[in-house]
Amino acid sequence: MKRIIAVLLFTLVLGTLVACTKKEELIEDVTELEPLLVKLTVTNEVEVGETVHMSSLVTMGNQKIDDADEVVYEVWEEGKKSDSVMIDSTNEKEGVYTAETSFDHDGLFHIQVHVTAKGLHTMPVEQVTVGSGGKYEESSGHDYHTEGFSMHFMKPTDVAAGEEKELIVHVELDELPLEQLNVRYEIWYEDNSDEHDWVDAKEEKAGEYTALYTFEEAEQYTIIIHVEDEEDLHEHEEHIVDVKL
Repeated sequence: MKRIIAVLLFTLVLGTLVACTKKEELIEDVTELEPLLVKLTVTNEVEVGETVHMSSLVTMGNQKIDDADEVVYEVWEEGKKSDSVMIDSTNEKEGVYTAETSFDHDGLFHIQVHVTAKGLHTMPVEQVTVGSGGKYEESSGHDYHTEGFSMHFMKPTDVAAGEEKELIVHVELDELPLEQLNVRYEIWYEDNSDEHDWVDAKEEKAGEYTALYTFEEAEQYTIIIHVEDEEDLHEHEEHIVDVKL
């Protein structure tokens, strides 16, 4: 009887030690998780019609990431962020993702790459001067008032009336996730412009804010994303979503 009890105690202690070891290994793995880094390189000065080369080296520690979930380039002209164009990248392997574009008039343009990999997201941005750089009204200002601030709205597509969609925005400052913010979606359509819906977003991951919204009518909806902290940060960005029957 004593031998049986001793064996049971030994098994219990051994099981506890194994569980603790696995827990310690898990904690160690989480602690050693490397940040997702993206080195964005673009042609910073071109003439009208010339090719702008875009290249992103995606790494995590010493590892070059060849299997990113998303690498897409967003391009817009100064003061016209709401009219931005998305360009898919080509995976060149060795962690390099490329794309090309060109511009048909002088101006100042922004190129931002959106990279999602290993459950992380980052979105560095560069500028391109085309020709003389163009002229812009003082009132147009910059797309963001806070230096280093950036947001990426994953605008829903193929939306049908009555369909609930997930609204996701990533927010960064100096290419690092901005956490614990107050993020709200202001939503309306033209024929109902007197009634604006306000939807609070939840931070599901560091710097990622998510909400659910049902687009009831087949209309063109306006969405303004409001981002605030408890101090002096207050940024917003406007998007258009077309809802079909």
